[in-house]
Amino acid sequence: MSETHAETQTLVIERDMPHAPEKVWRALTQPALIAEWLMRNDLEPRVGRKFAFRADPVPNWNGVIDCEMLEVEPPARLAYTWSSMGLESVVTWTLTPTQAGTHVRMEQSGFRPDQKANYQGANYGWRNFLAKLEEVLASFD
Repeated sequence: MSETHAETQTLVIERDMPHAPEKVWRALTQPALIAEWLMRNDLEPRVGRKFAFRADPVPNWNGVIDCEMLEVEPPARLAYTWSSMGLESVVTWTLTPTQAGTHVRMEQSGFRPDQKANYQGANYGWRNFLAKLEEVLASFD
């Protein structure tokens, strides 16, 4: 799904997961768990905290995504900047309790019209990351 805001595009991916919001929150905020489904990191869920996600470098990318924590509302909402290779965006996670678990909404906003490749890459990447997140959630209590 895609939304457009004032010349930028927003990627939205939503999933229903059979886990309590508190459990999903842990997987979104604990560095060791995040490393299992997303990337190595030094995330700390505290507003204003700067941190980085780190992947193995590839040609034309050093593997680092610089971030800053913008919102921390456990266990419902988490938002941080996501800056890499000229992309200045914001990733927002919204967790809504459901009868069966949690509705997870991941939104990445700020893709400029000249960043279609970034948008397509993010769409592909986040879908894979969310599939891995579901596997990690199933693996711990």
